[in-house]
Amino acid sequence: MTRPLLAVDAPSLYFRAFHGIPEKAAQTEAGEPVNAIRGFLDMIAQLVRTRRPDRLVCALDADWRPAWRVELVPSYKAHRVAHDAVEEVPASLERQVPILLEVLAAVGIPAFGVPGYEADDVLGTLAATQPAPVEVVSGDRDLFQLVDDARGTRLLYCGRGVAKLEDADEALVQAKYGVPARFYADFAAMRGDASDGLPGVAGVGEKTAARLIERYGGIAEILAALDDPASGFAPGVRTKLDAGRDYLAKALPVCLVAKDMKLPDFDPALPREPRDPEALLTLAERWNLAGSARRLVDALAG
Repeated sequence: MTRPLLAVDAPSLYFRAFHGIPEKAAQTEAGEPVNAIRGFLDMIAQLVRTRRPDRLVCALDADWRPAWRVELVPSYKAHRVAHDAVEEVPASLERQVPILLEVLAAVGIPAFGVPGYEADDVLGTLAATQPAPVEVVSGDRDLFQLVDDARGTRLLYCGRGVAKLEDADEALVQAKYGVPARFYADFAAMRGDASDGLPGVAGVGEKTAARLIERYGGIAEILAALDDPASGFAPGVRTKLDAGRDYLAKALPVCLVAKDMKLPDFDPALPREPRDPEALLTLAERWNLAGSARRLVDALAG
């Protein structure tokens, strides 16, 4: 296969669309915001036009903060909890997500999550199990760990938007962070990630983490080297890592995305025409989505 599977981090893109388009600029006649839906559909249309995939899947968060990850690192995403383990999501965005999923279903684009796991884990499993090439689309840095030149997996990193994608291969990850892509999760666990509530090892920043990985390998190798007096750690670094030993052992599995989940049955083939044209027309009229829906349909047909 030479044309890619687009594996899309749907929450990453619809959050970006919601915050990137003012609500007043995308509403129904009754004043109901549809900015996240319009922006998401337009981003998918642009990706289809520019990347020319033959397969397309959207990954969802069936569980945005899995209990097994919280058990390992209790601070994981804790700052994003609104109440009772519910994610803090703007109400006007929350109302749009079910409508967006109806639109995707009418078009024929599969969108699913897996109970107990995040969208990242769905994407990791797609990247590991689907025929190459696979292009993962996300604004989540954690997914740099999926980049694999040998397998044909790239990350289309949209941290600055879909119009300014970073098409990440192994060389880009190495240049950007100083570590091989396969060790990005180890790097993130050591450095910490405030956006995910991961504290990192006190006193170990990006540069130190990258140097340690360059010299010793991943966290397993680094912890093994700590027990070797001849391993050459500077005394201060050895002390910091030793103090963070328990944290590192728990943080690495939190940072690693799953690659072996059982996915539901799905057909990734790119739909060349809407699966349910009447349903799509009804949704487009009800929610004032005609322009975005047409752009997506035209991109799929092209």
